[in-house]
Amino acid sequence: MKNEIHGTELKLLEEATISVCKSLVENNPRTGNLAALIKVFLSRTKELKLSAECENHIFIWQTHNALFIICCLLKIFICEMSEEELHLHFTYEEKSPGSYSSDSEDLLEELLCCLMQLITDTPLLDITYEISLEAISTMVVFLSCQLFHKEVLRQSISHKYLMRGPCLPYTSKLVKTLLYNFIRQEKPPPPGSHVFPQQSDGGGLLYGLASGVATGLWTVFTLGGVGSKAAASPELPSPLANQSLLLLLVLANLTDAPDAPNPYRQAIMSFKNTQDSSSFPSSIPHAFQINFNSLYTALCEQQMSDQATLLLYTLLHQNSNVRTYMLARTDMENLVLPILEILYHVEERNSHHVYMALIILLILTEDDGFNRSIHEVILKNITWYSERVLTEISLGSLLILVVIRTIQYNMTRTRDKYLHTNCLAALANMSAQFRSLHQYAAQRIISLFSLLSKKHNKVLEQATQSLRGSLSSSDVPPPDYAQDLNVIEEVIRMMLEIINSCLTNSLHHNPNLVYALLYKRDLFEQFRTHPSFEDIMQNIDLVITFFSARLLQAGAELSVERVLEIIKQGVVALPKDRLKKFPELKFKYVEEEQPEEFFIPYVWSLVYNSAVGLYWNPQDIQLFTMDSS
Repeated sequence: MKNEIHGTELKLLEEATISVCKSLVENNPRTGNLAALIKVFLSRTKELKLSAECENHIFIWQTHNALFIICCLLKIFICEMSEEELHLHFTYEEKSPGSYSSDSEDLLEELLCCLMQLITDTPLLDITYEISLEAISTMVVFLSCQLFHKEVLRQSISHKYLMRGPCLPYTSKLVKTLLYNFIRQEKPPPPGSHVFPQQSDGGGLLYGLASGVATGLWTVFTLGGVGSKAAASPELPSPLANQSLLLLLVLANLTDAPDAPNPYRQAIMSFKNTQDSSSFPSSIPHAFQINFNSLYTALCEQQMSDQATLLLYTLLHQNSNVRTYMLARTDMENLVLPILEILYHVEERNSHHVYMALIILLILTEDDGFNRSIHEVILKNITWYSERVLTEISLGSLLILVVIRTIQYNMTRTRDKYLHTNCLAALANMSAQFRSLHQYAAQRIISLFSLLSKKHNKVLEQATQSLRGSLSSSDVPPPDYAQDLNVIEEVIRMMLEIINSCLTNSLHHNPNLVYALLYKRDLFEQFRTHPSFEDIMQNIDLVITFFSARLLQAGAELSVERVLEIIKQGVVALPKDRLKKFPELKFKYVEEEQPEEFFIPYVWSLVYNSAVGLYWNPQDIQLFTMDSS
């Protein structure tokens, strides 16, 4: 949710100014006031960079206020009318009041280009922080027409301007600036950084208007007072970084134009590390370089927010340079641990955030190097894992524990088959590389199988009773348990394949898993002759039989340490050729068809809930329901 105090202030501002704004909207075709205000703003931005260098506080303050008013009006215009009607207001022709012409000056395109220039070219200083933030917010508002449509917009006037013409050359520079704003996490300037001047005789109409509004509402439209947002919401220390990330995600998820791909997505897909000296292929447009080490650090630190996790997913999935760099890092725990913590606190996270975190793990586990290295990273005292004290555990074993916990949560709460599938796919990708599994991780693997086995028996029993009941009474059709049984058997089969993959490829590395198998050997008895499982059960049955015989030879009342010793000795003696080879388990994440149907509503729900200094009436929103946001 938005910060409550700030959200209330924004709502009050909206209610206090709505009638004035609507009056301006109605009269604008006759007066041309919007165009006049925009032209004043455009003329002032030409001197903005120089004003920042000269520390001209008054000039920047006035320009910021003008932009704020434009942003407020735009929000009303976009909510109240179609894009075509909005476009008419931007093509007002000064020479002939009240008329519109195809030859008129197109202020919409000019304003968008100006905002992109302001964001990319204005140096980020204390005195320019707020106007940079306002420019980004105004661009978000420009694109917010999507909020008022139930269907995904595939053709839009603002999209068209952003993807061609004068705005297009700013693509890579804008994406790079927004990324660096996210990386740097610049805090708002402290109170007292601005000099708020008193109104004087000079300054003209704009100065009087801006000053008049500012006198009563400055604390509202500068984010609760300069610097106070950080104090009120420690979870959002950098409004500029937050807003930049939201705009970046909105741009990245714009639908392609009929005749051209989304250039912002192209830029995100192709940028490289500053340390990469190779030249860009001529076929790659909008390419640029950025410091990957700084980007990696920021992504590791910011994963508690949905938008940072969505950015990480986007980069891993779409930018092969970023993916290769991250997989080569020797400190992957800094990235993986925050993702595991999201999954661990699944009850406190929205379903989309959990889904993104899980897909990130699935993408990472597609790499064998990652699957090996995570078992070499030893962690101490994982304080957020509360089921059991973990004083020392490998990152790989912790990952297994958290994914299994997510599966168990899903079985009892959400029952989302897709979530199940992705969890199991991640485990399957790792299974051939399981190394030195922690005893608790090994126990949880077998415990999950035990839970699935009980569920299978329960559904089977219900199906049998239902069938008996239907034979005695033909009035009521019996429930269809066949589908439930098929689903649970698919999951059981997957778990058996995961266990089998570990035994076949890394038996000698995992005595704790063999121990857990032997301890719960009775669980597997019913599946030995089951037609769906008998092939995959061969190796598991062989291992259980082989090690059970060795333990029997060693005598009764063996200690845990002695059993593990016998298992380690037996691993050497077990002929490897007796274990049947199965195809390697490898699952690759494939984005669904028309991913924009998922991602565009998700991104705009993040904007609605997280954007700083922007408020929309929930009753006007069409793209998603308030429950799903």
